Amino acid sequence: MQNISSFDTISVIGLGYIGLPTAAMFASRRKKVIGVDVNRHAVETINRGQIHFVEPELDMIVHSVVSEGYLRAVTKPEPADAFLIAVPTPFKGDHEPDLAYVKAAAESVAPVLKKGDLVILESTSPVGTTEQMVQWMAAMRPDLAFPSGAAGRADINVAYCPERVLPGRVVHELIENGRVIGGLTPHCAQRAAELYRTFVQGDLLVTDARTAEMCKLTENSFRDVNIAFANELSTICHQLGIDVWRLIELANRHPRVKILQPGAGVGGHCIAVDPWFVVDSAPEQARLVRTAREVNDAKPGWVIQRVKEAIAKAARARHATEADLTIAVLGLAFKPNIDDLRESPALHIAESLTRSVHSRVVVVEPNVTQVPPGLAGSELLLLDDALQRCDVVVALVAHREFSDLASSLQPHHVLVDAVGLHR
Repeated sequence: MQNISSFDTISVIGLGYIGLPTAAMFASRRKKVIGVDVNRHAVETINRGQIHFVEPELDMIVHSVVSEGYLRAVTKPEPADAFLIAVPTPFKGDHEPDLAYVKAAAESVAPVLKKGDLVILESTSPVGTTEQMVQWMAAMRPDLAFPSGAAGRADINVAYCPERVLPGRVVHELIENGRVIGGLTPHCAQRAAELYRTFVQGDLLVTDARTAEMCKLTENSFRDVNIAFANELSTICHQLGIDVWRLIELANRHPRVKILQPGAGVGGHCIAVDPWFVVDSAPEQARLVRTAREVNDAKPGWVIQRVKEAIAKAARARHATEADLTIAVLGLAFKPNIDDLRESPALHIAESLTRSVHSRVVVVEPNVTQVPPGLAGSELLLLDDALQRCDVVVALVAHREFSDLASSLQPHHVLVDAVGLHR
């Protein structure tokens, strides 16, 4: 039987927020790693020993492994012993899963496969995607035997292993967190576990591929439901004139209650997307999951309405028109202290305000150097500058730079605080 020493060359398809850190972890263990991405800018940046997004500690690791020759990036797959696919899985239309990136990645890998290779899908995916991926590869390589779920050996080993990391702590959590590994056969799962043991110190929990796919969706749906409760509670408390932050603080003193903190919505590449995969697979059964998604998807619109009310209040106080006012939006990222804008409710709110109000909108986002295209025309400012110039303050992300916001507010400021900074 082959062991981890047989994985001399590892290929990671997709060099984004998960793929690049994963490639770097293998390379830091002195494995030869070939990173693949269709984004030439990303490839060129990595080959200079740099990274194209913000993630603590990753820049130093990438610089080291590229300089030492253990990691290089290319735009097309090359032969390797193991292939990890970490590409986006968004949805389309009415929240229908879009597997186009997975299909493209699988079909790009198929021509370079050889007997004994291992293919692992890491992308968060609907149940059955790993089996579908095998069909795509098998159609291109009829000369190879792919696993079909039976216990027998195949030429190619295939497994599913989703990531379980927190942006801002990816380097540590890739190493420390346990992994759920779902093989299409027990042997496939064993081979995948051997590969991940190269750097993973957490438990390797082996199961079948469909259970592993559902496990990832379950984890994020659980979190989404709990966030939805907090977000709905915030809207109820606003209606009843109650400070939701103080309420949660008091309720959480109960030994068996742990309510999360409300926010401007739910964003990112996981929680805002993955529960819809469950709904799509079992629409009649996933009633609570669907409702939680609807509650969280509605929260940005609720915040926008509060901002419009604040603009009207500020205009009355100043005896001014809406066009005379300036709104300072604090935060664009989908969570604190990162630069990731994917599915960000804060970004959605900022873009909507620029389209729907006549006031000037300025932005404070300490983790980016320029405003995204949807906010073209809005000025990116430091916090102090924005507070000096604005009438309405809209706190959407609890970045560390905003932690002392309460002491910086002026008497004329009208505050909309979606994340509890003013406590």
